[in-house]
Amino acid sequence: MTFVITQNCCTDASCVPVCPADCIRPAPDTAGTAAPMLYIDPASCVDCGACVAVCPVGAIYHEDDLPESQLRFKTINADYFAGTPLDIRATPARWSPTPVGRDALRVAVVGAGPAACYAVADLTRSPGVRVDVFDRLPTPYGLVRFGVAPDHQHTKDITSVFDTALSGPSVQCYFNVGVGTDVTHEQLTASYDAVIYATGATRSRELGIPGERLPGSVAAADFVNWYNGHPDHAEATFPLDSERAVIIGNGNVALDVARILVLDEATLRATDIAEHALNELRRSAVREVVILARRGAGAGAFSVGELMALGSLPDVDIVVEGALGERPDDHEGALKFDIVGEYATRPTVAGRRRRIVLRFGARPLQVSGTERVEALVIEDGDETSTIETSMVLRAIGYRSAPVPGLPSDPDTGVVSNHAGRVTSDGAPVPGLYVTGWIKRGPRGVIGTNRLCARETVESLLADAAAGRLPTPTAQPEAIRARLGEQGVSVVDWSGWRLIDDAERAQGSVVDRPRVKVVDRAALLTAAGVAG
Repeated sequence: MTFVITQNCCTDASCVPVCPADCIRPAPDTAGTAAPMLYIDPASCVDCGACVAVCPVGAIYHEDDLPESQLRFKTINADYFAGTPLDIRATPARWSPTPVGRDALRVAVVGAGPAACYAVADLTRSPGVRVDVFDRLPTPYGLVRFGVAPDHQHTKDITSVFDTALSGPSVQCYFNVGVGTDVTHEQLTASYDAVIYATGATRSRELGIPGERLPGSVAAADFVNWYNGHPDHAEATFPLDSERAVIIGNGNVALDVARILVLDEATLRATDIAEHALNELRRSAVREVVILARRGAGAGAFSVGELMALGSLPDVDIVVEGALGERPDDHEGALKFDIVGEYATRPTVAGRRRRIVLRFGARPLQVSGTERVEALVIEDGDETSTIETSMVLRAIGYRSAPVPGLPSDPDTGVVSNHAGRVTSDGAPVPGLYVTGWIKRGPRGVIGTNRLCARETVESLLADAAAGRLPTPTAQPEAIRARLGEQGVSVVDWSGWRLIDDAERAQGSVVDRPRVKVVDRAALLTAAGVAG
């Protein structure tokens, strides 16, 4: 008998060190895992359930308890080891933080998303370390709250891990505080022994084609923030008045957006989607979503789990068009190719409410229209064709916004670093560190940040033990006093819990997980602080 890792895997890798048989692969490292999922070798699994107990997102099932929609993952897990036999490893040592060799260490963490939370969790395992967390939004969790699709509620369960980190006695939260506006980089570096930036990648990449700035040509990330209730995007509007939308890109964001556009109201209402988005999507005229990919089916940036999920959408046809390309040799690529091939052979069903078109081997040339988007011109092989649409969403990746005081790549926004230590001209900048997408670029899933953050924390603690950190010239307590003088409404951990309780209470009234508060002033009121 065996346990099986399914679609919801976040590659947090908490399961790897607790497995007594060491049968979970690929073994992750700080650069990210070799695949977007982990797998359990059925021949080696001892049926103990230790992995289930620590999985933060409920992705592991006993083979006898697999939901029908996840049954295929039993074969997927077994097939992975058919091509990559389990290697026998020495039992990896449990990680423990390097002793800092001092009574107290004060660290500021900028950001409250997954990378930041994992860093806080590891920092606070070391005695004497106190952490202050700063985030410009009144709420924590970053992309977990505003990036994970509403219909992926299990994935959001990872916040239980982050709750433990952020609510600890050695942690103080400064939410609704912008670094660079309410408090400066220089003030942080003067007040703390070390500063870790975990500000992610918030800017969308552009296509660089004519017509891209026409109304109706939008970043998919903005649409995601809108339906997830991000305060900066709550008032946005999107052209949902035509029957077709086109998404350029074929990663998980593209598949998430497509799913949200075609899901029926009853399914959406059972999620924590923002109320304003639910109302607009209920009135949406979109009946077809085209996902446009330049390369073949096996080269898709989407995960196997997300691709498989499309096939079980209620009352939705999946249509495949274009050149699928060659079947890759690697496990993930071959599996994606095969799943798309299965979709291609599915008969369409008359009367289906909506459909998703997976179109491969097509390159966008121009967004056309006069006062707004009317069509997308594409190149498909040697031919040029036009897809009529009123909305083109680009889902081709992210880039980090530059952080004043940190040396970053002008194209990607990634901060120059070595093992998380910020570097300038190749030399470490004492006391400055990065983790997450601003450190390694926008790749990986939520759990990838766990070991990425651990590497950064280990660098910081080693520097502290070796006496390489600069001596602060001010006290962290002065920052709170200064914020009060400026009239900044700081939301602390207890304030966030008030917001959380209010959202859950509103959700329980209408049988939903939560009803998100999306207006910043209303969030501050819910947190019990002046707006």
